Amino acid sequence: MNEAIDRLAHDYWDFHLESSPTTALILGDHRFDSKFEATDLVTEDGQIWALRRFVEAAEAIDPEILTVDERITRDVLIFEASTTADMLETRAAEMEVSHVVGMQAQLPAFIPQLPLVEPGHALAMREKYRGIATYFDDAATRLRDGVAAGRVPMASTAEKTLAQIDDLINAESSPFLALMAPQGWDGEDAWRTEMAAIVAEVVNPAMQRWRDTVENMVLPAARPDDRPGLCFVPGGEEWYATTLYRYTTTDMTPAEIHQVGLEQVTKLAEEYREIAGPVLGTTDLGEIFSRMRDDPELRYQEGPPIIEASVRAMEKAKAAMGDWFGRLPKADCAVIETPYGPAAYYLPPASDGSRPGTFFVNTSTPSKWATFEIEALSYHEAIPGHHLQLAISGELEDVPEFRKHALISAYAEGWGLYTERLADEMGLYGSAVDRIGMLSADSLRAGRLVVDTGIHAMGWSRQKAIDYLKENSPMSEVGIAAEVDRYIAFPGQACSYMIGRLEILRMRAEAEAGLGDRFSIKGFHDTVLSSGLVPLGTLDRMVKDWVSAQ
Repeated sequence: MNEAIDRLAHDYWDFHLESSPTTALILGDHRFDSKFEATDLVTEDGQIWALRRFVEAAEAIDPEILTVDERITRDVLIFEASTTADMLETRAAEMEVSHVVGMQAQLPAFIPQLPLVEPGHALAMREKYRGIATYFDDAATRLRDGVAAGRVPMASTAEKTLAQIDDLINAESSPFLALMAPQGWDGEDAWRTEMAAIVAEVVNPAMQRWRDTVENMVLPAARPDDRPGLCFVPGGEEWYATTLYRYTTTDMTPAEIHQVGLEQVTKLAEEYREIAGPVLGTTDLGEIFSRMRDDPELRYQEGPPIIEASVRAMEKAKAAMGDWFGRLPKADCAVIETPYGPAAYYLPPASDGSRPGTFFVNTSTPSKWATFEIEALSYHEAIPGHHLQLAISGELEDVPEFRKHALISAYAEGWGLYTERLADEMGLYGSAVDRIGMLSADSLRAGRLVVDTGIHAMGWSRQKAIDYLKENSPMSEVGIAAEVDRYIAFPGQACSYMIGRLEILRMRAEAEAGLGDRFSIKGFHDTVLSSGLVPLGTLDRMVKDWVSAQ
């Protein structure tokens, strides 16, 4: 064992958890329960400095003296630390007004999942919640700096965020009070009363001050809908290049990613005619999209049937996993209905086993969900998608802890999208209509490559992006508008899905060609899943090493 890389990995993980104390708590690490994330400039500069030192120390270790697994550790640490520092140096906090990934959007979904197992964990929430108030006050200061520098969000994004804050402050029962309490704790009632007072007297006033800053300072200076991209922000070109590398782990340019998206959209058109044509009685692409978009019989009207369909899809996938994967997760996966956060997302299980992996589905507006979307969604977010990937990663032994939880979107989302097509190979889709959902999901991810780069590198207006997706996907207009607003508020991340999937497919095709009859799909999948989240270049080397070993 190389002690230098082992110690560095340990120290990096401690630094990460101390910098992200709520992440630590969600994972079951209670060392930082009383603290909350910081967004002030001084802390940010300190984090950048520390991250650069981790990179320097990792790069100073000769990879030739490391074992295969230690080299993976070095690769992941360098990527994680360097790109995190790069992202912080964009000073994104100066225009962090986002209805998609803003703190006000994330907290209501995560608070009920906090594992407050002992009274001390619960009591620490008093100070953590005061830290939430400090976060919003510091965030307001950063926004004022952004306005002074001409770095401001888009007006309609700010307006959506203001509405979220209003809902939080004015809620009859605050989502901040949906905390789990230790079982059998006789101090629960007094604690809940105290937490309600802290929310009313400390947290809500801080959110109100942040809200007033957005409304009175940011909104008047905000960009209109015809200038939504980073290319309209000072330093935006470099900022977008940073985000693309972070989220795709490749050096592809915006133009190259844009072209890949256009090619994928063209390929999908023929699949729609082949798969959807017989079901819908037409091979006209516009008519196929119109039927999928507007037929009320293809829309949900209530939340519970969406959850029921998700559970059925997961059960089918569970039954088939053993034929396609040698390594399976120990943790189970639950489906939970939520009115908050993104349309759907997955939360990995707690490290201490106190919480299973969780697939959240936002059913606040059930009619947004088409009946054909749910199976592909379930396979992506739960099984065999993110749950297999992230639960297995969390259960790895003799692997540095930070690798089990690395935030590498091209790998994570590339695998999720890969499994939507894998589910078709596995025979999981229940009907031809459900297979159309697989195509619909592909249309979205291919269109993202075109639209995200169009907005942030090519100066597309919000309406041009909406029009492109409407012409080239079956999504509803409401859904398309929400997606476009997500790309505006979260630059680059949407490109990770299709770029990651295409790279995994390329690696698989090369392995199949190299091994012929000796190729094992279980072996390939176990190779991809058995080292935690890694950059695509590292994954490529791992697959090539596996092929050579056969």
